[in-house]
Amino acid sequence: MFGQDDFEKMTSQKYGYLKGTNSTLELVYEVENFTAIDHEYKWLVNQGSVLLMLPITEPWGQRTCYVADPDGILIEIGTFNNGG
Repeated sequence: MFGQDDFEKMTSQKYGYLKGTNSTLELVYEVENFTAIDHEYKWLVNQGSVLLMLPITEPWGQRTCYVADPDGILIEIGTFNNGG
């Protein structure tokens, strides 16, 4: 579990949370591989989630993306597995 400050220290970045999001809660889902990140991101946006961050492969090897559900809850989809 990471607090917002811990996450910012780990990534050496400061994050500004979008107005209208509930940045006090974040749901994180790990999927089976990098391809699944893109699939799940597209599915969530098509279901009405708000795009916060397109899928990206981070320097530490994780592919991740962020959306917000209709109530503004942050949702991260990520994995370190880049295989099939």
